[in-house]
Amino acid sequence: MGISFERVSYRYRDRGMTPVIGLDELDVVLKAGGMTAVLGAPGSGKSTLLQHMNGLIRPDKGRIQIMDYVIEAAGSGERPGRRKWRWGRSGAGGRKKEQEQGLLQGQPYGQERSKKSERAVKHDNHHNIQKLRQRVGLVFQYPEQQLFEETVERELMFAPLNFGMSEAEAREAALQAAASVGLDEKLLTCSPFRLSSGQMRKVALAAVLAADPDVIALDEPTASLDPVSRQELMELLRSLCTEQGKTVLIVTHRLEEAAAYADEFVVLKDGGVIFQGDVRQLLDSPDTLEAGGIVPPRAKRTADVIAATFGASGMQIHAGQRQPAAAYPSEIGLDASDMADWCVKLLEQRGVTT
Repeated sequence: MGISFERVSYRYRDRGMTPVIGLDELDVVLKAGGMTAVLGAPGSGKSTLLQHMNGLIRPDKGRIQIMDYVIEAAGSGERPGRRKWRWGRSGAGGRKKEQEQGLLQGQPYGQERSKKSERAVKHDNHHNIQKLRQRVGLVFQYPEQQLFEETVERELMFAPLNFGMSEAEAREAALQAAASVGLDEKLLTCSPFRLSSGQMRKVALAAVLAADPDVIALDEPTASLDPVSRQELMELLRSLCTEQGKTVLIVTHRLEEAAAYADEFVVLKDGGVIFQGDVRQLLDSPDTLEAGGIVPPRAKRTADVIAATFGASGMQIHAGQRQPAAAYPSEIGLDASDMADWCVKLLEQRGVTT
């Protein structure tokens, strides 16, 4: 059973100002057991979609189904989408107790929810909302908003302990999660707030993986990581799909990073879906790339330049034959070897000896 958003709308409200569109009649169905990349320009609704995944915010209109859980629009007796935030720290490495409880419930720390709203969500889902949040792990764009424990080890043990594991089981889950993201065991005794931004991001992901969720949703997961760590992370996320059957949803603006790993791509604009399909279909739709503010991968940009230079724009090379097609040939992948083969064929067609 996958994930579906049915005509979901959400507006941000702040201090009586004009509501800002987060989602607008959004309809999308996401496959279970695969990796989906959600793309779009800033303000397109990517992060808002993610926050609906485990009930952090509720839709003003519409219906969301995540596996066997259902989240429906807030009742008419409350103001849907209304949120109250409080910020603060207690000491150098922690948040206030109420903020820790907010994270325990799967909320951004400091977010408060009325008892009426919480009861409504439980009624909509016919399950305890905390059970949904155990099955849907969310990694925030800014990891410092997700971390609050005094040490990395306690950070990684927090969710397993909360979801019923013993101390020994939680510690083992923490060690496995740390190893899976490449965190050195020496860091487990450190405060997460004394780590580099890249290390903090790995801790935030490991904290979610330690709870072994069915769905993992990540907001800009490769931000602040070096190129090697970015590739390792994407390979890890891919392996979670292929080897463990988990559903992975990543919000990103880097098509090039996701192109080789994601099964499906969803492009948002102004809170709605303007495209859903595989990477080839997306690359063959320049209007969608432009509308979504998406930079094409370097391989495609290079191919387009070469094609234009040699007068092959609008043609593809296949089995030595010229056929009408987009400038970027359908049989070319996104790696250097495919690109080199295509260039050789194109040069040979132009009578250039290689």
